[in-house]
Amino acid sequence: MTRLTIHFLLFVIFLIPIESAAQENKITTGNKNGTLIAIGGGEIGDTSIMKEFRKLAGGDSAKIVVIPTAFVRNNNIDTPLLKRNFKEYGIPNFTILQTSDSIEANTDDFVKPIKEATGIYFTGGRHWRIADSYLNTKVHKELLKLLNRGGVIAGSSAGATIQGSYLARGDTKNNQIMMGDHEIGFGFISNITIDQHVLTRNRQFDMFTILKKKPELLGIGIDESTAIIVKGDILEVIGESYVLIYDQAFWSSESSDLYDHNAQKELPKKDQLFYFLKSGDKYDLRERKVIWE
Repeated sequence: MTRLTIHFLLFVIFLIPIESAAQENKITTGNKNGTLIAIGGGEIGDTSIMKEFRKLAGGDSAKIVVIPTAFVRNNNIDTPLLKRNFKEYGIPNFTILQTSDSIEANTDDFVKPIKEATGIYFTGGRHWRIADSYLNTKVHKELLKLLNRGGVIAGSSAGATIQGSYLARGDTKNNQIMMGDHEIGFGFISNITIDQHVLTRNRQFDMFTILKKKPELLGIGIDESTAIIVKGDILEVIGESYVLIYDQAFWSSESSDLYDHNAQKELPKKDQLFYFLKSGDKYDLRERKVIWE
């Protein structure tokens, strides 16, 4: 065997894991043990969404931690408002966890409530505040551990977007800049970007700003009073409105195994496509296709 052949084989051996890792980064999936609930904002009081969160967190025995950081400025927490809201959700007892200091978030004392929690809830606001406080800290690590032990993490509006890998509307100047100065989310769902308030605020075309530059991402738009529940590869829609899927394909309930009505449609180019899912619809994140039942 020549020296050139040996060098070539070594190159191939080292290249395989690198290529495999690159491919894995392009896969969209959630956590196989835990559950994620991303809510599009709006009214979520006495709804199926919060009832599902409470149930998944353990019902009457749930240990809920609420993280209001996205909405908090100068560490001023509106505790009475949180108590009223969560009492309406059927969760009268919970722990508030708040800091705007990433150094504090990286201490054992601060993360202790997460270690004991069965469910975490991130409020709405601006998700860059969540990233500044907790990204790549012990909080972030303990949240991943909570999912791995079968816990549930939910969040509305900013609390939904932070769960993905890419932060839509993450700019500190305003929430109309789709690709801003904060772009990295917690990555609880990989290779995905999540937008919220989509139909209520006529945001349905904004996602293309991101996908033009990052076409590998799966785009998800969630309307108000609506959520996606994600476990492993499976996404399910729950709530009153719709979820928009941006996967460079098109789906319609009119299509069937016998006849493809979509073939009769004049559709835009694939990089301009999106479609709607309603409550009860399911989607395979890894395969990027609607699940027919």
